Amino acid sequence: MKLLKLVPAGTKIDFIGQRHIALGASVAAILVSLVLVLTVGLNFGIDFRGGTSLILQTPKPVDVSVYRDAVSGLGLGEIQVTAISASGGLEDKNQVLVRIVEQGDDPAIQSAAIAKVRAALDAAIPDVTVLSTESVGGKVSSELVFDGALAVVLAVLGVMFYVYLRFEWQFAIGAVLSLVHDVILTMGLFSALQLEFGLAIVAAILTIIGYSLNDTVIVFDRVRENLRRYKKMPLPELINLSVNETLSRTVMTSLTTLLALIALYVFGGEVISGFTLAMIWGVVVGTYSSVYVAGTILNWLGVDRSDKPSSRAGTQFANIDA
Repeated sequence: MKLLKLVPAGTKIDFIGQRHIALGASVAAILVSLVLVLTVGLNFGIDFRGGTSLILQTPKPVDVSVYRDAVSGLGLGEIQVTAISASGGLEDKNQVLVRIVEQGDDPAIQSAAIAKVRAALDAAIPDVTVLSTESVGGKVSSELVFDGALAVVLAVLGVMFYVYLRFEWQFAIGAVLSLVHDVILTMGLFSALQLEFGLAIVAAILTIIGYSLNDTVIVFDRVRENLRRYKKMPLPELINLSVNETLSRTVMTSLTTLLALIALYVFGGEVISGFTLAMIWGVVVGTYSSVYVAGTILNWLGVDRSDKPSSRAGTQFANIDA
C-alpha cells in the first residue's frame, strides 16, 4: 500500500544553514512579545481578575448590541458581552454571556453591581432570563494567577528533567528553550490581540508544551540514532539529515491536528474560541521551533560523540517516517 507523503522522500533542506534567519526572526518575535506583555499587558479574564459571569437567555434572538447598550453606562468598568453559539447542529438557544469585573473586596458591592446590571437588562430586554451566575473573588483570582504560572514553570522544568534522562543535557536545553519560545510567542499573540487570557488559555499553553515536546523528541531521537550510524558526519549535516528524515511525519501530524482545531474554532462557538486559537497558534510555532530552534541550539551546544556507553541511550521508537 502506498503511503501518503506530503513531503517528498529524500528532501535535503538546509535547516542549519538557515539558522541565522530563523533565529533572528525568533529573537525578534520574542522581544516584541515580551514588550507587548510588559507594556500592553494581558487581558485577564474573570478567572484571573475576579468578577461575575452571567449566562442569559431570551425566547427570541436579541442582538448582542442591545445587551451592550443596556449595560454601557452603568459606571461599573468594562462589562463584556459575548454571544454563546449553539453547537452540534442544535437549535439556537439565544444565550449570551455577560462578564462583570470585580468591583472591590466587599461582597456587598459586587452584589449591588450584579443587581444593577440585571435591572438594566430587565428594562432593556423584558423577557431575559438569568440561567446561571458564577463569581470569583479577588483573593481566589490572585491564587489562580500564581497557580497557573506555577503550572507552566513546573511543566517546563519537568520537560527539562525528562529530556535530560532520555538524552543528554544539550538536548534538554534545546528542548526547553524551544518550549519557552512557544510559550512567549503565544502570550505575545494574546497581548497583541487583547484576547481574554484565563485558565482555559493556561490549559492550552500546557497542551502546546506537550505537543511541541513530542515533535522535538521525535527529531532528537533520530539525531541520536544518526549519531551512532554516522560517526564521522559533521554535526550540522547530521542534524539536517535527521530533521529531513522526520519532516514528513512532522508536517502530516501538524496538518491533521490543525484541521481538527480549525473545525473547532469555526464551529465550536465563542466559549472555546480562545482555547482553540491558542492551540492553532501553538501547533504552528511548535512545529517551527521543533524544526528550526531545537536543532539549531543543539548544533550550537554540540553533543558528546564519544563511544562510551550511556544509561540514557537505549529507548527505541517505532518507525516515525510518515
